[in-house]
Amino acid sequence: MRALDWNGRNLEFESAYRAPVAAGQIALVKVHLAGICSTDLQILNGYMGFTGVPGHEFVGNVVEGPQEIIGKRVVGEINFGCGRCDSCARGLSRHCPKRTVMGILNADGAFAECVSVPLANLHVVPEWVSDEEAVFTEPLAATFEILEQIQINPGDEIVVLGDGKLGALCAQVMHLASAHVTIVGKHEHNLRLIKQAGIRALPLEGWRLKQFDIVVEATGSASGLELALSAVRPRGTLVLKSTIAENHRVSLAPLVINEITVICSRCGLFPPALDALREKRISVAPLIEKIYPLHDGIEAVSHAARPGTRKILLKP
Repeated sequence: MRALDWNGRNLEFESAYRAPVAAGQIALVKVHLAGICSTDLQILNGYMGFTGVPGHEFVGNVVEGPQEIIGKRVVGEINFGCGRCDSCARGLSRHCPKRTVMGILNADGAFAECVSVPLANLHVVPEWVSDEEAVFTEPLAATFEILEQIQINPGDEIVVLGDGKLGALCAQVMHLASAHVTIVGKHEHNLRLIKQAGIRALPLEGWRLKQFDIVVEATGSASGLELALSAVRPRGTLVLKSTIAENHRVSLAPLVINEITVICSRCGLFPPALDALREKRISVAPLIEKIYPLHDGIEAVSHAARPGTRKILLKP
């Protein structure tokens, strides 16, 4: 099959990459669209030491597997647990110590014509949710995870730091729980889009720093943590969403002094995200900047890496 292959040094388009197979409880999905996210870019900077086909945001249809799911349009959770350990038994397969992770850890991803996914990880897409919306399910689920982890009161003042794709989704989801949401970023065109959703959006340059009850750090940069620490008020909550290849170098003393609650937030459950897309409570289509054919994937990745770029998609 055709795929993008990362060998640890270079990303290459392969026209005869080994195709995945369906077997037992593993289904084969033909990819309709795949999204390039900041984690993929970090992978290409050495994050996780991954080699193989990157990509973990996708929508497609099942072409091989049990008869009852053949032809279904699906999205898929990215963590493949062993199914036998204590974490898996508790429904936390995304924390399984023996897990593989699609396009991130020992499992080929979705920047390809096909990807193999455990049946337990697949979710059928409602028919009135378009492919262009469904491809956002994985990052949107990661955003809804915040609501699973912390209690948000209607009067809480919330700031989202970072106006990229994840930041825009975080701001919309936080806005479902509180009317007092602000997003701060560096890119005027992204901030304009977010304002259309009725969310206060401010440029970082010239922003008069104030403190908030809840700070969501979604900058995707090492410097974002330091800014986030200064923006959370005593006994407030700091939610960390960025995963980067760089090391953070900040003093953690303010966390202790100000009794800050720190929440590290990664993947989330898909049903809340699919429900929000079905009910049109979250707007994702305006976040798409361009769709590239798979054979132009290297150019697409380069485009996605430009500061301020909205979502870049691949269409096999």
